Amino acid sequence: MATSTANLERERLLKLAEEYREKGYEVFFHPNLEDLPDFLKTYRPDMIVRRGEENVVIEVKSRASLNSSSNQYLSNLAKAVEKHPGWRFEFVMTNPEDIMYSLKAEGSLQEHEIESQLQVARHLTTQHPESGILYSWSLVEATLRLLAQKEELSLEGFDPLYLINQLATEGVISKSEYQLLMNALLLRNSIAHGFKTTELTQNSVYELIELTEQLLKTLHTGDEAD
Repeated sequence: MATSTANLERERLLKLAEEYREKGYEVFFHPNLEDLPDFLKTYRPDMIVRRGEENVVIEVKSRASLNSSSNQYLSNLAKAVEKHPGWRFEFVMTNPEDIMYSLKAEGSLQEHEIESQLQVARHLTTQHPESGILYSWSLVEATLRLLAQKEELSLEGFDPLYLINQLATEGVISKSEYQLLMNALLLRNSIAHGFKTTELTQNSVYELIELTEQLLKTLHTGDEAD
């Protein structure tokens, strides 16, 4: 099982390396200490890619290899990277859960539904931040799908990691928005899978709610010119 997981992760890493090389990036697999900047010396990233002033730190994990320890490591790594201009963190999952829609599903939440339910999320957060992050994350995912639809992006799926990365790559969301979403996703995953985390606070959930509100407003950007 462990070998199968490692193979899945390596195959995904190799595919990512090929994709980045095609875009003109220099690729470093499991970089040595001398290839790492000082702020990454205590980490062992799976891969770093560079093109000009842009540097991307990439970690690939399967769902089977995620636990409280790895979630904390990824959270710390993401925070270390986001403090440095010209650097960004990319987390890729090899076998994300497929989203299954039943025949009775009525489709994704729409804008007015998200807006009204954000008030519920705020109320939940004041009493139970754990419930707040789970509820808020469902609303931000629905918002991201609306953004992708507005931008007419061709998507291969709706896994949140894939969706966030695609929106960032296309410039639909900013680097700071990307980092906030990645941090929130790690927190959400910890709570959803029954792990404790001291990183979760009311403020961290409120930041996610406020970002969702901002992203909803961008759905109307340019409408006045139509």
